[in-house]
Amino acid sequence: MIYQRSSQLFAEAEKVIPGGVNSPVRAFRGVGGTPIFAQSAKGAYLFDEDGNRLIDYINSWGPMILGHAYQPVVDAIIDKAQKGTSFGMPTELETKIAELAVSMVPNIDKIRFVNSGTEACMSAIRLARGFTKRDKIIKFAGCYHGHSDSFLIQAGSGASTFGTPNSPGVTQGTAKDTLLAGFNDLENVKALFNANKNEIAAIIIEPVAGNMGCVPPNDGFLQALRQLCDANNTLLIFDEVMTGFRLAKGGVQELYNVKADIVCFGKVIGGGLPVGAFAARNEIMNYLSPLGPVYQAGTLSGNPLAMAAGFAMLQTLNNDSEIFKRLEEKTLYLEKGIRKVLTDNGIVFTINRVGSMISVHFDANPVYDFQTAKNGDNETFKKFFHGLLKEGVYIAPSAYETWFITDALTYEDLDFTINAINKVSKNL
Repeated sequence: MIYQRSSQLFAEAEKVIPGGVNSPVRAFRGVGGTPIFAQSAKGAYLFDEDGNRLIDYINSWGPMILGHAYQPVVDAIIDKAQKGTSFGMPTELETKIAELAVSMVPNIDKIRFVNSGTEACMSAIRLARGFTKRDKIIKFAGCYHGHSDSFLIQAGSGASTFGTPNSPGVTQGTAKDTLLAGFNDLENVKALFNANKNEIAAIIIEPVAGNMGCVPPNDGFLQALRQLCDANNTLLIFDEVMTGFRLAKGGVQELYNVKADIVCFGKVIGGGLPVGAFAARNEIMNYLSPLGPVYQAGTLSGNPLAMAAGFAMLQTLNNDSEIFKRLEEKTLYLEKGIRKVLTDNGIVFTINRVGSMISVHFDANPVYDFQTAKNGDNETFKKFFHGLLKEGVYIAPSAYETWFITDALTYEDLDFTINAINKVSKNL
């Protein structure tokens, strides 16, 4: 495939945008080469500026669960745009999508819409701190909750050691209130509670991680976190920006039958437009301004275009009783196909999958946390990525990202992908 136009556009972008991109992972630093510039997309396919068609397994990092340019979503956006793109005032549609979301997700009474997943997680942490009147939080290595200061923390040297910033601009004062645990390491979490008694406001976790590849929780891990939180009067926050309305109608709470105190959303809930949300039971949500003392605001929150797109998306997911079954079946079909061709070609690998999230790791050992995810052969992944790109298959340009399956993918698309992986794996 030829990417002359994309290369030209990237060179132009670098002159006026830091790194040529508005989000770092788009820069292809993890795989090398020049980013592909998208021109349009429809269904399961991307069309780039050089006229190439690519089968898309990023799907805007998750929200295109029904495919690109899904017609009911497009129609809803157009209709709403013709009536005005922003008001800074309440609209009826905000209430309608809130009612629908609350009806679909277990254990929430109220929801507040914001403009991104980062904003949702940041606001959830502030709410948890205000509600519990405590300062410290526990997060997990490899889980990404956006670029808010509290989340850009790396590990200390022990269970009671404070984290240290891993980005300039994050202060030591912020870092001291963020405790880092290992994903799926329950003893590590217990040690943090013991070393910080009555100081921890919340645990925040991607209940199925998607930012170190797809990494599911070990059996009983989420349930054990729930018990620890109950025993320590600490709130459990599920960051379901990726998993919400994707792995099940009610997200991970429904899938694993575990109740969270606060749930964060993004991606699917906005139908692909910039949006986020956080939700909880009345007791917690009523702590938010203007009812309570915890301040949170956003001039463009509940933007009518985003609400229209999200409402159309959630309506489809709520009314289609077979959607999550179809997604599961397609992703399982893809997993089986990948396993066969990689095995037949003598490639060392591990595959993780939950529902319509899947990732391939080039290591023979199980991947259950960030450390084991880092053990994968990144040089092999780079060859794998670029090989698939040449074959017309677009996966995330990073070994630490999950693939997202869309209902728009046909079994012919999946077979094409499996055959492409077979070709590529012969040269790995």
